[in-house]
Amino acid sequence: MLVELTKFKVKNGQSKRVDEWLQFLNDHMEDVLLTLEDEKMYVESIFRELQHGDEFLYWYSIQGQGGQDVLDSDHWIDKKHLEYWNECIDLTFKPVDLSTEVVMIPKKIRNNME
Repeated sequence: MLVELTKFKVKNGQSKRVDEWLQFLNDHMEDVLLTLEDEKMYVESIFRELQHGDEFLYWYSIQGQGGQDVLDSDHWIDKKHLEYWNECIDLTFKPVDLSTEVVMIPKKIRNNME
């Protein structure tokens, strides 16, 4: 099981597009959840932060081993998600992976994730 929290920078001037992106994901949650199964993604959450005039998105996820990479997906929702990604995420900023120190998942839930 892989537990991650990664920070990505939003391109300057793309806040409104990020608003649309996040609303798109919320509006199509049923389709989003279907793609998570192929990725063996048990939990995925996106957080947003404005810090000193810069905007960041944080991805928190809990994923099983051997899942499909979103880049390899044929799902329409993933293709649209990646379009937003390419428009909004600043690839000149090196993503920051925060260190996982403690994972607290009750055994009965963890057993269903493996």
